[in-house]
Amino acid sequence: MKVFYGLLKEPEINVQLEDDDEDVAVPDDGKSSKKRKSKKDIQMKKPKSDPNAPPTTRIPLPEMKDSDKLERARYLREVSKKVSLGADSLPSILFYTFMNSFHGLTSLDICEDASMLAAGFSDSLLRVWSLNTSKLRTIKHPEDLNVIDKEMDDVLEQIMDESSASDSKQLLGHSGPVYSASFSPDKSHLISSSEDGTVRLWSLHTWTNLVSYKGHMFPVWDVKYGPHGHYFASAGYDRTARLWSVDHHQPLRIFAGHYSDVDCVNFHPNSNYIATGSTDRTIRLWDVVSGNCVRTMTGHKGAVHTLAFSPNGRYLVSAGVDASIIIWDLSSGDVVCKLLGHTDAVYSLAFSQEGSVLASGSRDSYVKIWDINKVLTSQPADRLPSDTNDGRTYEIGSYSTKSTPVLCVHFNRRNLLLAGGSFVSH
Repeated sequence: MKVFYGLLKEPEINVQLEDDDEDVAVPDDGKSSKKRKSKKDIQMKKPKSDPNAPPTTRIPLPEMKDSDKLERARYLREVSKKVSLGADSLPSILFYTFMNSFHGLTSLDICEDASMLAAGFSDSLLRVWSLNTSKLRTIKHPEDLNVIDKEMDDVLEQIMDESSASDSKQLLGHSGPVYSASFSPDKSHLISSSEDGTVRLWSLHTWTNLVSYKGHMFPVWDVKYGPHGHYFASAGYDRTARLWSVDHHQPLRIFAGHYSDVDCVNFHPNSNYIATGSTDRTIRLWDVVSGNCVRTMTGHKGAVHTLAFSPNGRYLVSAGVDASIIIWDLSSGDVVCKLLGHTDAVYSLAFSQEGSVLASGSRDSYVKIWDINKVLTSQPADRLPSDTNDGRTYEIGSYSTKSTPVLCVHFNRRNLLLAGGSFVSH
């Protein structure tokens, strides 16, 4: 069955960005603004359409708001300043270690632009930290909002309560360990999943629980926001994965077919597919339109705990308990390469912005960097481990932590690698 692994056409964006990194002005409409800095237009070139991309109308995607266009323009500007990575240019790594986390750290997620980090704990607490100089703030009380001039350019700044600013916020609501959390692309919401069988949607403006989605009967191991927002996916102990939209209480799709727990789930960059990894040692690719399984990939010798799609959408990488990392070609479902080097379960995978290197984080307390360009240009015979090739050919960096299993790896827009985990005292 054909898989449309190509990327959706970039929307045409024409907005004015202020030169200052933090302040952005919407296209000038004659209204006064408090800040006026030199502006530069960000204009998207007309993109060529990808023959492998799905039709843009194949699934309904939310319309881009002005704020989304500004965020996209900000993203394009940041990415244009990225460091090119490869064997001769390894990423810098910023590592966050959780010390004295007596109520065990059970999950870690870093938002796309690396401005916030969310951590779930075994005592059912969810906590969000700011990773930059911006504090986390709450919206003002309703009576204070009435006096704000809604026509001002910086209305979003005006509605936030400065007295509530802090480096971190707590989210209370789950009644069991929080196994996964995922930020919405616009950073206004967070979803989390727990042993209590629920998936919860949180507002990052009011720091409150908006919705509790009930569908899974047992622990929900993983939850992920779709790259275009609106949709999210969950995976659990009940052997199913589910597709949801934020405006529906019930799942839109239930993906059933795995023979054991579904441990991880991830969205394809074009939002038309989700991949699931299971304790049954297989990876499945599901079409969100039909709900059908379009690829079943076998090769792991243990549960699959993490999945990552390449930025161009063509490849899927999986890893888990057997410590091996497998790269799959989605067009055929075949193994491209097996990467060996870790000595314990691999918990997290992340591609650099342009897809030239892959980072992995493992229970063996190592972050490793792999040369994906070399993998894709080498001969098929060299890619699979044999007696003469132990699969380390493509490992270009290996960094040990101080007794800290690595729960999360994430490249920011400029290709700085962020990683984190909880210190284990022996």
